[in-house]
Amino acid sequence: MDAVPVSVLLPGEAEGMVRNLHVFPLQEIGSKGWFKQHEYIEKLNMQAILNASASQEEFIKEFLGTYGKIPILIHELICVEVWKQKVFSRICQLQDFKPKSTFPIYIVMHHEATIINLLETVFYHQDVCESAEDTVMDLIDYCHRKLTLLVARISTDTLTEDRLIPGELSVPSSLQELKLQAEALEFDIALKAMVVLRYITDNIDSLPLSALNRLLTTHNVPCLLVQMIEHHPWRRYEKGQLKKYENGRWYPVLPEDYLKINKLDGQVWIALYNLLLRTECQQKYNFNNFNKDQLLKLRGFLTDVLIDQLPNLVELKHFLGHLSLSVPAPSKKDLVLEQIPEIWDRILRENSGKWKAIAKHQMEQVFNPSEEDLRHQAHQWAETYNMNVMESLMSEKPKCGFCGSEATKRCSRCQNEWYCTRECQVKQWQKHKKACELMAEAMKNAKEELKMKP
Repeated sequence: MDAVPVSVLLPGEAEGMVRNLHVFPLQEIGSKGWFKQHEYIEKLNMQAILNASASQEEFIKEFLGTYGKIPILIHELICVEVWKQKVFSRICQLQDFKPKSTFPIYIVMHHEATIINLLETVFYHQDVCESAEDTVMDLIDYCHRKLTLLVARISTDTLTEDRLIPGELSVPSSLQELKLQAEALEFDIALKAMVVLRYITDNIDSLPLSALNRLLTTHNVPCLLVQMIEHHPWRRYEKGQLKKYENGRWYPVLPEDYLKINKLDGQVWIALYNLLLRTECQQKYNFNNFNKDQLLKLRGFLTDVLIDQLPNLVELKHFLGHLSLSVPAPSKKDLVLEQIPEIWDRILRENSGKWKAIAKHQMEQVFNPSEEDLRHQAHQWAETYNMNVMESLMSEKPKCGFCGSEATKRCSRCQNEWYCTRECQVKQWQKHKKACELMAEAMKNAKEELKMKP
């Protein structure tokens, strides 16, 4: 008998949450109302993943489209992005940065990851892309920013799990730990943005003409994707061992699987296929000498082994072969009434000159809650991040946090990390310690809160 899938929300509950989603001004990030909406979005995200993975009716996707909430999610995504750049950086500079717990700030940073994960799940569907309407332009810009920053980073630096910010101590403080967590989240967010961008290219025919112009001309996304193929940031070598990034973790790769592509490889290649092989894209893209030279780099990666795994890429290989021998016609110059993304610029304009005041206010009033508020928040987080539900979201059995092998033992303290042996748990402890303390603190406070209830 098949196991009954774990459910986070009933359709009626989900519909109510979706209908209540609304835009929050940047100044209200971290408020009680904002945290309540974060809880809604977290649960909607979990249920959307459950429905998609179990091939069930995707009612979260339907509600988001029916009630026109995709533009609100895109606004909230970009609002937190701006907050991280303009407010969080100033919070870190405050001399009196001594919060009782850094977990509320981490939840704000995690909010961006939750929304992009939800969009990654639902943007697979054409009707959801269409329901974004004009805000799809803002989402294209968002994805471009994330991938550009990722490429810039990996071209000058190597991401490692144990790297500290230069010049900082080997045992990070609360502030340093927050910066490290933000850095790790940013990496994961960028890779999810890449998947969302691929889904946008899937549905380019049903999007405004300005979207195609923004992808090909304004941002030159094909050349950006070539750099992604060159640097493949989801792979790295650590002490001679190849590791690949999947489902939010780095896993060792067996020698016989070195040439096997993963989901992230496939997403980039499919996006390139969509942007280079469609007739309307070829007519609008400027195949100048620079762009041509960049695209021809792809031929070195289009091996027989790769094409065996993605057979459609044989068409891309033929196209590049033809491109190398020809001079493409000039790009088609149509008169296009350009739609301009508005969200990023509007948020900056509305808060210009207020960043330091917002940071100080939020540190004093929002991120330094009373003991009673902190216990209440901990209870809400423990309920939202239910471990049984989180496990059901895994597409495969848990893997050891140290060596990547199949794991059967879970950290008894935080219930969040998995290991195959006690030895691996001991070796991983220094890396896991801070996160373990945060989760254990939230769970402990939640239990105390429950005991206090009549």
